[in-house]
Amino acid sequence: MKTITFITQFSLTAICLLGFSNEMTGQFLNKLGKAAERAAERTVERRVEHETAKKTDQALDSIFEPGGNGGNEKRNPIPNSETTGSPQIGGTDSGRGTESGGNSGAADTPETSNSSDPKSIEVYSKFDFVPGDEPIFTDDFSKDFIGDFPSKWNSNASGELVNIEGYPEKWLKILPGFNTAYIPDITNLPEEFTLEFDVVATGLDNKTSSQSYLGVMVGDNNTFDKPKNWGMIEYSFCQFIDRGIVVENNFGGKRVIRNEVNADIRNIINKKHHVSIAVNKQRFRLWINENKFVDVPRLLPENIQMQGIKFTLSGIDTEKEAIFISNIKIAKGGLDLRRKLLADGKISTNGILFDSGSANIQPQSMGIIRQIYQVLQQDTKIKLNIVGHTDADGDDGKNLELSKRRAEAVKTALVNIYNVSSDKLTTDGKGESEPVGDNQTPEGKSQNRRVEFIKL
Repeated sequence: MKTITFITQFSLTAICLLGFSNEMTGQFLNKLGKAAERAAERTVERRVEHETAKKTDQALDSIFEPGGNGGNEKRNPIPNSETTGSPQIGGTDSGRGTESGGNSGAADTPETSNSSDPKSIEVYSKFDFVPGDEPIFTDDFSKDFIGDFPSKWNSNASGELVNIEGYPEKWLKILPGFNTAYIPDITNLPEEFTLEFDVVATGLDNKTSSQSYLGVMVGDNNTFDKPKNWGMIEYSFCQFIDRGIVVENNFGGKRVIRNEVNADIRNIINKKHHVSIAVNKQRFRLWINENKFVDVPRLLPENIQMQGIKFTLSGIDTEKEAIFISNIKIAKGGLDLRRKLLADGKISTNGILFDSGSANIQPQSMGIIRQIYQVLQQDTKIKLNIVGHTDADGDDGKNLELSKRRAEAVKTALVNIYNVSSDKLTTDGKGESEPVGDNQTPEGKSQNRRVEFIKL
């Protein structure tokens, strides 16, 4: 109504100045009033349309983007205070101090269930990733201090270790950049190796992160120069739409593959998740949690030594979002254990992981247990003795008991998940009495925390 009044007053002034007659003035005002009325109606219509569209958008968001909360999501706080202890890769043993991880078991988080939950293990019953059996690089940052850059890594950017509320581990915050790379201290990668790590993302919602990608590159150098021969995957943290997983490589400096694999991983990556990668010469495979998303037979070049692994991050909203990694393990191997067990009558693996100081099997270990089941299924006459081993940290007697409980836990998984007859399996434990690696190093400890399967 204020708009109509203003227009009317302005028009009357103009009419007086022009000396219109009373009759002309009346006709003009009549037309002007109707025009103003129509203008007001259009204004109201536009306002209604705007409000209707806004409510419609909110309704559609609730249908197509469930879980969104209109930008009012809560961020995970990242306290700066250092916590005591963090679980070691491979399942730490009991009785250790804070320097090596004092947890008696991995803590539950708001997003994930306890790994000892049978339902959690059963989800991984078809998981076919088999980790390498000879650790060549492990890092859970337990030897480094909060606020520092980790000592076993290199980068051409900044970075620091932090604690994240709800998670017991230390985490490396990955920063974005056009050429930024985070490189673990390792060279001369074997032809067959596996890479595993955990990821946590904070600050994600369904309105942002449309361009954010975490990348893992395997290349012919471990410097900040771009390799001439490399293969990589990048997966998106976008919550607004499904952006899939990018697969790319270069041979001799020329691109051979650049493709986007369709994969809706939005409900996976917005929680803590485990990434597993297997490289078998040219072949490159990627799992996120229990699902395999990438299996490219010739992503890497033939007969060229791969020298390093680089982590990259692009497109992240640094004012709101953050990406963190921890529990990194690179191991030589990842071969088919089934043939080895049938041929040699014995295998030893440190790929079956347990919670710290516990016999709770971590679900991502089910790939190996599944292969053992397949051997027993193929040859029904085979009987196996399952033997557990620990590292030397903690009390000898407790470690002996722990190794026996871990062997029994593997037997239980075979019986309960894969319906293997219990009379085909016996168990034993050796504790820390038969080390195969140096208990003074993280890699050696990881080698010693192992499970053997021996044909009877």
